[in-house]
Amino acid sequence: MATRFRVEALDREADRSGFACGVKALDRYFHTQVAQDIKRRVTACFVALDIQGRIAGYYTLASASVMVSDLSDSLARKLPRYPSVPAVRIKRLAVDSDYRGTGLGGALLADALRRALSAEIAAYALVVDAKDASAADFYAHHGFMTLPDQPRCLFIPLATVKAVIN
Repeated sequence: MATRFRVEALDREADRSGFACGVKALDRYFHTQVAQDIKRRVTACFVALDIQGRIAGYYTLASASVMVSDLSDSLARKLPRYPSVPAVRIKRLAVDSDYRGTGLGGALLADALRRALSAEIAAYALVVDAKDASAADFYAHHGFMTLPDQPRCLFIPLATVKAVIN
C-alpha cells in the first residue's frame, strides 16, 4: 500500500464528493456528516489517497468500552475486575468502488490497528459493529472474534495485534 496509497487524517478542505463505495449510508455519512463529527470530537477520520490525491477509502475511529461480562469467560478471567475495559471502535470503513479488490480494505484496517496500538491512551481492544454478514466475515478473516451474544460485534485484543507485529 505504501507505494500506491498514503493514509492521513482527513483534511477538511479535501474533496469528498467523488467518493462512492456503493453503500448509501457510508457515502452519505462521508459526504455530509464526517466533518461535523470531527469538529465535535466524536470521531477521527483517516483517508487513503491515491497517487493523484483522490480519496480511495476511509475509516473512522472513536473511543469506546467493552463490558467485561460480554467477553468469553476465558478472556474475562485475564482482565481486572472492572465492569468495562477501554477500547477503540472502528465506526466506519469503506473503499471506493474503483478500488475494490486491491487489498485497500485490509490495509486500512491494518492502519487503524497501528493507530490504536500507538495511542497514548490505553485500550484493550479494537471493536467494530459489522453492518452485515459480509462485513463480519471481513473482520473475522483478519482475526477479529465475535462477542458471544452479539454476532455482529467483533473485536481483537490489541495485545494480540502487538504480539503479531513485534
